[in-house]
Amino acid sequence: MKRSLIIGIAGGTGSGKTTITARIIEKFPEQITILNQDSYYRAFNNLSLEVRAKINFDHPNSFDWELLLKHLKNLKNNVPVEAPVYDFKKHCRAEKKDLKKPAPIIIIEGILIFDNPDLRKLMDIKIFVDTDSDIRILRRIVRDIEERGRSLPSIISQYNDTVRPMHIEFVEPTKRFADVIIPEGGHNLIGIDMILAKIKSCL
Repeated sequence: MKRSLIIGIAGGTGSGKTTITARIIEKFPEQITILNQDSYYRAFNNLSLEVRAKINFDHPNSFDWELLLKHLKNLKNNVPVEAPVYDFKKHCRAEKKDLKKPAPIIIIEGILIFDNPDLRKLMDIKIFVDTDSDIRILRRIVRDIEERGRSLPSIISQYNDTVRPMHIEFVEPTKRFADVIIPEGGHNLIGIDMILAKIKSCL
């Protein structure tokens, strides 16, 4: 297989990273493998649920960078990997794995993927999705209630305690590493068209 094109898509929680990824998939179906940074939280299975619920999941130290790097390098070298599956209701890794196969396009998506210099070096295109904080928190509320079974008070508490301060300290500064900054995420059709054209030229 020809060397894979590795695309990093970063940005704050609820910024529209997944929407950008979906647009790329629509244009290049069956040519993409996706690694979600959220799947690579450290295995906190040895801790109680009460303790796990208090972990700062928005800090770089909460991620298993070594495993994520290993898996991305394997995919780049045409080797399939078994990515972890994270249970967001229990705040721990599930027993099952998610088989990821090499593909012409590999997308790695997550809030802090640009924070790791070794990970950045593997990326051919780095995209930062820049969306206003009020829009992002509303999207997070909907997601966490509908998909992760969280209560509104717990979402607000987590946002104030860790999500917002970690975004300011760690996520926002990584914008400077991006090759392209897309304001308003999936609603920026011109920005998306530019990205799709670049990907097509690289392939």
